[in-house]
Amino acid sequence: MGYYRQHLFFCTNRRESGKQCCAASGSEALRAYAKQRAKELGLSGGPGGVRVNAAGCLDRCELGPVAVVYPDGVWYGVTDERDVDEILTEHLQNGRVVTRLKL
Repeated sequence: MGYYRQHLFFCTNRRESGKQCCAASGSEALRAYAKQRAKELGLSGGPGGVRVNAAGCLDRCELGPVAVVYPDGVWYGVTDERDVDEILTEHLQNGRVVTRLKL
């Protein structure tokens, strides 16, 4: 196993051309919230934990904000903090994919 058990990547890509992008849909704030909540839930912090990361374009802009859990390869459409909480508790804490958010 690697240093982290899982990574939660949030696309934070910002397109200057005015095209749809995750950052314009609030992904940066959702990532910041996820990072803080992961700490509060004791999920993050060193070996065997979860790392909440910013990612460049994940090429699913029309579905954004988009997040993906690795190494699981599960993609989520995330619209608000409730969605983040559900991904953190159900998927990352309890190992259950959140079907309603899955892309």
